[in-house]
Amino acid sequence: MTGVRGARAASAAPARAARVSRARRFMLGLTAATAVLAGCASGTTEAAPDPTGTTTSAAPDATGTTPQGTLLVADFGGDTVTFVDPGRDGSGEGGAPIASVEVGTAPYGLVVGEDGRAWVATAEGVAVVDTQRRARLGTVPYETETGPVTTGEYRGGGMGIALAPDGRHVYVGVNVPDGNGTVEVIDTATREVTGVADVGRRPFDVDVSPDGREVYATGHDSFDVTAVDADTLRTRRMEVAPYGTEGGLGSWLKPHYAVVRPEDGRLLLPFEGERLAVLDPRTGEVTVERMTANTHQHGVALAPDGTLLVVGTGPIGADDEDPSLTVRTPDGKERTVPLDGPHEDVAVSADGRIAYVTGGFTRDGYWNGITVVDLDDEEDDEDDEKNEPVRLEAGNRPLGIAIL
Repeated sequence: MTGVRGARAASAAPARAARVSRARRFMLGLTAATAVLAGCASGTTEAAPDPTGTTTSAAPDATGTTPQGTLLVADFGGDTVTFVDPGRDGSGEGGAPIASVEVGTAPYGLVVGEDGRAWVATAEGVAVVDTQRRARLGTVPYETETGPVTTGEYRGGGMGIALAPDGRHVYVGVNVPDGNGTVEVIDTATREVTGVADVGRRPFDVDVSPDGREVYATGHDSFDVTAVDADTLRTRRMEVAPYGTEGGLGSWLKPHYAVVRPEDGRLLLPFEGERLAVLDPRTGEVTVERMTANTHQHGVALAPDGTLLVVGTGPIGADDEDPSLTVRTPDGKERTVPLDGPHEDVAVSADGRIAYVTGGFTRDGYWNGITVVDLDDEEDDEDDEKNEPVRLEAGNRPLGIAIL
C-alpha cells in the first residue's frame, strides 16, 4: 500500500474519481440547501448554534466557560457528545453529565485542540464543536464515499481521529464498508478536506508522530498500520500481526488502538492482554513484549510519566479473564484493575493520577457510563475499598473520550 493517492494504478483511478465526484455533487447540493436555511462556510455544513448549544439544561461556570477538567465523550449510541462533570477532585464522586450537543450520527472518536474546538468523527462527517460555548459550529463532509449513513459497529464514516502537533490539521480515518479505508486531511482554519490517502480496512485509530511528519492509521481488519507522509500523502503499509493473519476478517487477534511513545516515536499496540507489539515506523520492524491481563484489549493511553494504560474489554475465549484496566510502567511492570463490564477507551488526567474508562464498547454489552480509576491506589489488603473504581454516569454508549 504505497504511493500518493493520485499515483494509484490507472485501473483504480476512474472508479475512485467517480465515487468522489458523486459525493462532491451530493454534498454541494446539500450544502447549498443548508446555506439557504442556516448560512454556510466553505467546506462545511453549518447549523446556527443554540445559545447554549446543549440538549440538556446546564450552564457554564461563573466565567461563562466550561470548567477545566470536564470530560467530553462521543455518544456512539446517539447523535451527540456529552459533557461530564468528573466530580470532586476528578474522582467521579458527585459527578454527572451536565450537557449534550448534537453532532451527527454515531460519533466514534474525538480530539480537542488547544483552542477548545473538538473534532468529532461521525458517520456523516467531522463535526466541529466549541467546547466553551457548548455549540456545534459545523460539519466537514467526507470526500470518501462510504455508502448510506448507518449506525452500529461496522458503519461507514469516521473512526479514529488525531490532531497535528501544531493544530493546523486534523486527520480522520474513514471506514468504507467492505473495502479499504482512507485518511482524510482537514485544514482546521478553513474546515476543508485538503487531501485523501488510502489506508487499511476499518481504521480504528489514527495517531501522529511527535514531529508531525507522519500519520499512522491502524487497520483493524487488515492487520496493519499505514504510515502516511503528512506532506506528500505517500503511504507505507506495515503488517502488525503477532498472532499471524489466519482467520482474516473473522479473526479476533487484530490490532485495535495504538499510542505513540514520545521519546522514540514507536507505536505501542496491545493484543489480548498477552502481547504488546512495539512497531518502529522507520523500519517497519515489530518486537513483542509480554503482557499479563489475558483479556481482549482495545483502548490505550499514555500517562505523562510513560505509564501505559490499556482497556481490557473482557473474554472472547474460554480461558480469557474479565474486563480490566492494565497499568504498565515504562519498565514493563504491570498491575490490573478489575472493571465491571465491557469498556472501550481511556483518557488520563494531566497529572497522571486518574484514568477515565468509557463503557460504550463497539460490541454488545456496553453500558452508559465512565469508570474512574485512581492510579495512585496500590493493592492494599488492609483497605480493599480504597481500590474500588467509581462508576460515573455519562452519555449514550460513550466511546471516544477527551479531558478539557
